[in-house]
Amino acid sequence: MRRIIIGLITIYQKTLSPDHGLLKHRHPNGFCKYYPTCSEYTKQSVEKHGILGLFKGFFRILRCNPWSKGGIDLA
Repeated sequence: MRRIIIGLITIYQKTLSPDHGLLKHRHPNGFCKYYPTCSEYTKQSVEKHGILGLFKGFFRILRCNPWSKGGIDLA
């Protein structure tokens, strides 16, 4: 199950992600205010914690809003 989730995140990163995907040239300094990006954070969390890493990724996405400062947030 872990490999399937990581595979789906990788497909998202290579296609739709503004930081990793086909249109990353439009945001040369990056689009995400966090490091690592939300998709990379979720991918690392799933690798480290398994399915529970999805919850960490979900809460990270909820924190990513116009009022957050962003910054470094490691899995």
